[in-house]
Amino acid sequence: MLYVDLPTTEELTRLANAREPGSVTIVLPTTKVTQDIGASIIELKNLAKEAVRQLREAAFDKRKIAAIEGQIEDLAGDDAFWAHQATSLALYVTPDNLATFRLPTRLEPLVEVADRFHIKPLIRALAFPDVAFILALSENNARLVEMHGDLPAEALKVDGLPKNMDAAGARAKSRDVSPGGRFQGGAGETFHRRTYARKIDAALRPLLAGRDIPLVLACVDEFDAIYRTVNSYEHLAAEIVKGNPDRLSVSELAESARPILLRLHAGKIAALNEQYLMREKQGRAGADLALVARAAAAGAIDTLLVDIDAVVDGTLDEATGAIAIAKEAGADSYDIVDEIAGLTLRYGGRAIGLRKADLPVATSPLAAIYRYPA
Repeated sequence: MLYVDLPTTEELTRLANAREPGSVTIVLPTTKVTQDIGASIIELKNLAKEAVRQLREAAFDKRKIAAIEGQIEDLAGDDAFWAHQATSLALYVTPDNLATFRLPTRLEPLVEVADRFHIKPLIRALAFPDVAFILALSENNARLVEMHGDLPAEALKVDGLPKNMDAAGARAKSRDVSPGGRFQGGAGETFHRRTYARKIDAALRPLLAGRDIPLVLACVDEFDAIYRTVNSYEHLAAEIVKGNPDRLSVSELAESARPILLRLHAGKIAALNEQYLMREKQGRAGADLALVARAAAAGAIDTLLVDIDAVVDGTLDEATGAIAIAKEAGADSYDIVDEIAGLTLRYGGRAIGLRKADLPVATSPLAAIYRYPA
């Protein structure tokens, strides 16, 4: 079983809007290998010490500091929790609550203390979750596989998913497959294969409803063409894992699909950069931190691209967007770039986390596409 907690858009917006003194955000890399998780627990304790240092330096209430420490200590000692981890872990802690998200994206260690949470790690996970479903489809077998980052892939049990054409009640005259993985039989078999594919699509529909995770087909070309005629899922990838999937294990299917997922992500990033450059020529995009902050406060940002690793400590006036850069991190400041992302979400815009190399402007930690000319 894969242990990943991707936040919903509603959860992300709620975290972005939360305001409470002594809000602590901790992010750390983890591992799926339980016997190696001790290093992550030590990392958590060290980051917690830094959070406590900042809280004490800000003269925060001692009892509330103790409450934050206690919650993190309890989590650090929870063996059952640490036995099931993903690639990174994000913690959002107040004196009264601790929320965790296990993420498939590799993230750098981070601690932020302010009157609000740091949400960029979750923005990255939502935009490019490194997650995909793989539908391995042949006359003899139908499997749905889920892959998450560098975690082991897993075959999922799907109610109503037919095991093969016979189980679907579709007559499979050409049940056997040639060594090249191509179907044998006449054109009449198309009808039976389409019936089979339609039942598969119906079984997947409840699981995929409302999701935007890519679905990658693994099949021979004939089944690819047939399945697309009945597919109802919007995010079916155009590229497939070619060949007879019956010969591939779950892990081999995931390894074959991973380059397809990476190309999908690269295509999205390229499209975003192209859109930014086009809007910039129209006066509807910019990357100046101060100007983007004012646009965010005015609800003028349609799409915000942010460097998830860059941190600019300071404060931002939510009414005017005016920013003040801090000399160093502390409980009386926060990441301005993160706050701009939160304001963008609050006003119904999109905030997308990227790596620095993927931003359209190399000299800025963000780039904004506006709803109207600036």
